[in-house]
Amino acid sequence: MEKRKVLSKVEIGNLGKVLDINCEGDDRRRFLDLGVVKGTKIKPVLISPLGDPRAYEIRGSIIAFRKEDADKIEVFEV
Repeated sequence: MEKRKVLSKVEIGNLGKVLDINCEGDDRRRFLDLGVVKGTKIKPVLISPLGDPRAYEIRGSIIAFRKEDADKIEVFEV
């Protein structure tokens, strides 16, 4: 069953597929430059000891996002 949620809510090891990026300007450009576009599969792989930031596997690379940034990425969990 598919569940629509923000990236920060996807559990470690589960897979999310990008639906939308809910920001504009430099923040949006940064996500696009990192390969976060509609349809991209993202998998949370690591949480820091204090819970923020979290590391995500995106197109074969590991990239860390703060919770406030991950909340801008809308995904559905598959």
